Amino acid sequence: MTGPTGRLLTLLSLLQARRDWPGRALAERLGTSERTVRRDMERLRDLGYPVRATKGPDGGYRLGAGSSLPPLLLDDEQAVAVAVALRVAAGAGAGVEEAALRALTTLGQVLPARLRHRVETLEVDVVGRPGRAGVDPEVLVSLSAAVRAHEVVRFDYATPAGPEDASPRRAEPHHVVSRAGRWYLVAWDLDRAAWRTFRVDRMALRTPNGPRFVPRRLPGDDVETFVNAHFKGSSGVDRWPCSGEVLLSCPAAEVAPYLLEGEVEAWGPDRCRVRLGAWSWRGLAATLGRFDADVEVVGPPALREAFAALARRYAAAGT
Repeated sequence: MTGPTGRLLTLLSLLQARRDWPGRALAERLGTSERTVRRDMERLRDLGYPVRATKGPDGGYRLGAGSSLPPLLLDDEQAVAVAVALRVAAGAGAGVEEAALRALTTLGQVLPARLRHRVETLEVDVVGRPGRAGVDPEVLVSLSAAVRAHEVVRFDYATPAGPEDASPRRAEPHHVVSRAGRWYLVAWDLDRAAWRTFRVDRMALRTPNGPRFVPRRLPGDDVETFVNAHFKGSSGVDRWPCSGEVLLSCPAAEVAPYLLEGEVEAWGPDRCRVRLGAWSWRGLAATLGRFDADVEVVGPPALREAFAALARRYAAAGT
């Protein structure tokens, strides 16, 4: 785009990319005079952009914060990143779902065709706290497109030791999930013939994708139930493999704020009954022991045995 309009868009892009610009440097980048730059700055101010003049030997300009939101100019990577954030916000249960969907629709209306299709295929499921930054938005878009198209994905999957130990994998992608600060792909692992939950930040996608597939039935028929069960060490059912009940010698009000999952009910003024689950019986016993109160095990016997085992271990550590 040439002419005054194209020059204004270029100027706006430069101001967004760098905090301070000397007037002479802008004139050189735009191939015009400093006087023309000053006139263009006035046009941007008339359009609502809060352009500030900066002092110094050369004088310059800065794009500041204003009282209203002017039109934004985003590059391709920024547009995709905004779309990912809006899609997560739409499912995060934070009270901004409707506004996030409207913003996503608005963004889609002005995106170039090459970006609009990719953004429209973006679908993520939010389970608990949304995922933090740490993965390439392009990877999320590519995985989401493969989920929608029912195409096998091929990737190298790194171990906790690092990418040098990555192994080639093939999987049928079913859901892109944000959970507890991380991103995951729920997929059927073709090499191991089992459902798996892959960390997206450990995936290095290969191109092109594999053949199309007929989606399998997810255990539990619900991605949130499946993912929660997976992280509890359960298979298909959203519950801990080890669950028990105890009576604690402290008020329910002192216990309830620290139980992320589980049930607590008052059992008199200074006692409470707690039902809780964990990965293992000893893990459950250790969790209940952190309340610094006398414990009476209601059941099952495996929990009582776990307390006895921990008691012996702690006694040996104290000698």
